[in-house]
Amino acid sequence: MLLFSVLTAAVAPGVSLLTYLYLRDRYDAEPIHMVARMFVLGILVVVPIMVIQRGLELWLGSHNLLFAYVESAGVEELVKWFVLYHVIYNHTEFDEPYDGIVYASAISLGFATLENVLYAIYSPATFGTLLVRALLPVSGHALFGIMMGYYLGKAKFAEKQQNYYFLAVSFVLPVLLHGTYDWIMITVRTNWMWFIIPFMAALWILGLRKMNHATSRSPFRFLVREDEVKL
Repeated sequence: MLLFSVLTAAVAPGVSLLTYLYLRDRYDAEPIHMVARMFVLGILVVVPIMVIQRGLELWLGSHNLLFAYVESAGVEELVKWFVLYHVIYNHTEFDEPYDGIVYASAISLGFATLENVLYAIYSPATFGTLLVRALLPVSGHALFGIMMGYYLGKAKFAEKQQNYYFLAVSFVLPVLLHGTYDWIMITVRTNWMWFIIPFMAALWILGLRKMNHATSRSPFRFLVREDEVKL
């Protein structure tokens, strides 16, 4: 019973955040099976990511800066970006800018959820530690996904000459943000809350702005308004 409660507490943050982001799609909600598929893919990529990270650690060592930006953030965001680009980017369901946010957040939160479950199983997890993990690493992965998805959406609907630029930003920006998060958590031994809380608050503000901007560029917003006028 205790194990079930701990696992539920580990899974709940990721599912709750994904539900919130999914319901923010005001004009043309994505098929739930597609969102669930990306969430499951996020779970499945944990194993190859761990293998690559271990190989890089054995090859390059484990220096703080290198670990934060390359072995951790670089590998995780690259694999997620690769899957998104090859599975979703050219899919017919990706038909408005906000869709990028939904799908990128789904794969990121799938990854974060399994990571949280493994932590709950193999570490002495308490309600307090799981709450901190929900507020920091799990929501952090969601926010990195929002940034990735926002710029994937911009790339999808941009002019051809800007397409590659936005695709590059959709990978580089999450790596930089994720790497900075990891670097703070690794290097700041005392009073780390004074650094990570403002960083996360700024990320949430930026993430909400990106979500609102992506929603405002939906081609379906005019159809909804026309239907409202008819009613």
